[in-house]
Amino acid sequence: MAHPQRHAGTARSVEDHAADVSDLLGPLLTRPSETIRLGDALGRVLSDDISSPVDLPLFRNSQMDGFAVDAASVRTVPATLPIVATVPAGPAEPAAHVPATAVRIMTGAVMPDGADAVVPVEDTEVSDGKVTVHRSRSAGEYVRERGSDVRAGALLLTSGTLLAPRHISVLAAVGLASVAVRTRPRVAIITTGAELVDAGTTPGPGQIFDSNGAALAASVRANGAEVVIVDRSGDEPDTFRSVLRRAVAGAELVITSGGVSMGDYEVVKDVLTDLGARFGRIAMQPGGPQGLAVVDGVPVLTFPGNPVSTLVSFEVFVRPLLRRAAGLPPVTAAEAVLDHDVTSVPGKRQFLRGRSTASGVAVVSGPGSHLVAALAWADVLLDIPVEVTSLAAGDRVKVWPL
Repeated sequence: MAHPQRHAGTARSVEDHAADVSDLLGPLLTRPSETIRLGDALGRVLSDDISSPVDLPLFRNSQMDGFAVDAASVRTVPATLPIVATVPAGPAEPAAHVPATAVRIMTGAVMPDGADAVVPVEDTEVSDGKVTVHRSRSAGEYVRERGSDVRAGALLLTSGTLLAPRHISVLAAVGLASVAVRTRPRVAIITTGAELVDAGTTPGPGQIFDSNGAALAASVRANGAEVVIVDRSGDEPDTFRSVLRRAVAGAELVITSGGVSMGDYEVVKDVLTDLGARFGRIAMQPGGPQGLAVVDGVPVLTFPGNPVSTLVSFEVFVRPLLRRAAGLPPVTAAEAVLDHDVTSVPGKRQFLRGRSTASGVAVVSGPGSHLVAALAWADVLLDIPVEVTSLAAGDRVKVWPL
């Protein structure tokens, strides 16, 4: 994609800006694969189908603690058989079974050749080296045959599977120590503003804690990408240029927050404009000021700095694309019934913080982009179309899960 140019004029639609972001991030969507240790594969997405390299179970074994017998010897009960051996779970090569005898056997232990049933211990009595069986068993009962779970060569998991603990379990059970997974997009995050200080410090007059760095990093990771750097810049252009150079050196995508509005000291806009960036207002609230750039071949998305604006911008423009790149299932909108009347700003697509209720959905705060606590209380964003200025209780509204 050619370097975008600075945009001027009326506010653009959310759809138009989202299309531009999608074009810019298009190369990220086709991911190569990498092979990683199975122990690191939780939450990753398979890049290839996986077939079992072995039969599972690997060998005939007992399903119960009890006695391995030939079913013919216990067809008529009670039947008393001599106990000729014991087979614990673990490495073993038991002797072939002798008809009309019993072998004490533990769960998971190798079945003796010729034994075709296991009598659970609770159906027996033991005395003087013999076992009395009180319930007959048919051939095959409580015996796990080799390959009865899965045969070698059978398809276990398909490409695109998001690996959960149950998938890790079967891959380990068939002896796989590594798997090929889709690589994660590498994302760098830069927050800007002389007023920002680290959490855990004491802010001075006019200073605030930097929440956007932590929030964006969490959002990136939650949607299948890798955070390679979280950095911060003041309002000095040279400082921002230095931070930006570090970011593009190791990332496939850079996201910035702050420094893109219409006032003075807008360091992101000032620096990136000289690099061919495009800035403008999007007809949405919160998150109106947005920008796009390409720096050293790396796409840069610039978000406004208010915490809610930053996170809503991520949800609307970046979350769907990162999930697609990572192979994660898309986040889909639903419809809900409004619990109360809602008004919206004319000419802007409004994303209101809402919470699901027993009867529908309710707005949890005003539209202010600084009201970050309300975002924590919300579990959905209400998506109010640009042409709608009011909705009544009982109306249906589109909601996006958070």
